[in-house]
Amino acid sequence: MRVMHVMAGAREGGAENIMLESVLALAEAGIPQAVVTRPDNTFRLKKFRDAGIEVATAGFNRLWPFPTQSAIAAMLKSFKPDVTEYWMGRAGQFAPASQRARAIAWYGGYYKLARFENCAWHIGLTKDLLRHIRDQGVREDRSGIVHTYADFTGERPADRAALSTPADAPVALALARLHEKKGLDTLLDATAKVPDLYVWIAGEGPLEAELKAHCTRLGLDDRVRFLGWRNDRGALLAACTFVAFPSRYEPFGTVTVDAWAASRPLVAADAVGPAAYVEDGINGLLIPKNDPDALAAAMSRILNETGLAAKLAEGGRAAYEAQFTKKVFVRDSLAFYERVIAAAPAI
Repeated sequence: MRVMHVMAGAREGGAENIMLESVLALAEAGIPQAVVTRPDNTFRLKKFRDAGIEVATAGFNRLWPFPTQSAIAAMLKSFKPDVTEYWMGRAGQFAPASQRARAIAWYGGYYKLARFENCAWHIGLTKDLLRHIRDQGVREDRSGIVHTYADFTGERPADRAALSTPADAPVALALARLHEKKGLDTLLDATAKVPDLYVWIAGEGPLEAELKAHCTRLGLDDRVRFLGWRNDRGALLAACTFVAFPSRYEPFGTVTVDAWAASRPLVAADAVGPAAYVEDGINGLLIPKNDPDALAAAMSRILNETGLAAKLAEGGRAAYEAQFTKKVFVRDSLAFYERVIAAAPAI
């Protein structure tokens, strides 16, 4: 089985991480692969090449599509994949009609079906994304779920001293783009109500200046660290006390899986993605969106309620082992690819 991946995407981001780690997991399983992607992330490109994956880069400019179309066509011709997966809507718009029977659309959000006109197959990241796909008219036998995974085996904790954080301080970790959808202002408001709690915010985005100004207004500059984009989230997870996930809008949120994989307690707002997977009091604490008081109370419970943090970490780990390990991801991916190959005309 030979698998090709096409990803436009952003320079950094959660979906981009999912794609990278998915390709690496399949490479580890011995699947020959090729990738067409943008040239603007040297970290990802090096990871692909170090894993022996053939890589071509393209601009994915919709106003001048010909260079990208040519790059995809050249890789299809030289690599001869059995299936090609188009990660998110922008990549899907470049899928050639001639390969439709072997093309898979990947949904990490509520994308319109029109963006995947030349993909006969559709993968949703979550139960609700699969519902969204089928509500647009995709047949049940041409769609399915492949959950993401996380694997932080052997990760050493980040150096707290390097992050200006006391060794014995409780730390909430937020892995998020600095965007209004992510609810980080709610996290800052809640932190002001939880004395002695430190917060690490790992991510980039358009609200950086605004969030930092809000942090200063709340008098939190001594307890909040803006870390920028990080490629070592396993180390951050190993060094934190719990994970805070206050998103207002989230189709899924890989942060949930990250927390569970790292055996860290999770506090999540009830956006549709986390609400479908987090069982309140079992594998996390689920709170209302946009509610600093509820978030502050939940964080305080984790820090002060005897046995709660261990219970949530244990429940999260059980949920992870059931659905979100690398082994499960590879199994489900290969099973879906086999369905595509079995139904497609001979090459």
